[in-house]
Amino acid sequence: MKIGIIGAGNIGGTLTRRLTALGHDVSVANSRGPKSLAALANETGAKAVTVKEAARCGDVVIVTIPEGHIPDLSPKLFAGVPDSVVVIDTGNYYPRQRDGRIEEIEEGMPESRWVEHQIGRPVVKAFNNIYAQHLMNLGRPKGAPNRIALPVAGDDERAKQIVMGLIDELGFDPVDAGGLDESWRQQPGTPVYSTDLNVDGVRSALQDASSTRLSQFQATPRSPGTYAKPA
Repeated sequence: MKIGIIGAGNIGGTLTRRLTALGHDVSVANSRGPKSLAALANETGAKAVTVKEAARCGDVVIVTIPEGHIPDLSPKLFAGVPDSVVVIDTGNYYPRQRDGRIEEIEEGMPESRWVEHQIGRPVVKAFNNIYAQHLMNLGRPKGAPNRIALPVAGDDERAKQIVMGLIDELGFDPVDAGGLDESWRQQPGTPVYSTDLNVDGVRSALQDASSTRLSQFQATPRSPGTYAKPA
């Protein structure tokens, strides 16, 4: 499969490594340009490209950049990209630590629905609730005991099935988490977030989630601060 990855941070870099190792044709981009990705490209065999090229490289595009930088993407980034291309959003909203206040999210819009509105393209939410190191190292064969499960939310069933197939290939059990309006159930602070649960655990955690965002994931008048000193 041809896969474009926009963002080469913890999750983006990990997915570049894992997906190239599985034989996928990966193109990776970041805001600093292809030259800054030479080491990652040499390590993995991925192609270092521009953000615009990554959005046009093939079957799946993974957007994995800080929420606060989503508006920096060109509003025409996906113009002309076929509707069949699946777009995955891995992002999380950290207003006090990194992103600052995003009014629509503070008012209750699910994070990935906000991303969808910003980029003008339907998205599937996945890979947002697992640590990058665990994504790199804790994949297990299908049927292995206590295989970690990952929730997948989206409105397009075909797109979700493609994403769920990738998750299975990476060594995790995919769990259908419903439509994108239900994706708040896997946002930071919910029971499924960064807890490495199995299928039954993920399903139970999604049901137990509260739509009230925890205070540490709400902006304050001083936001943003840093991860060391949230504001």
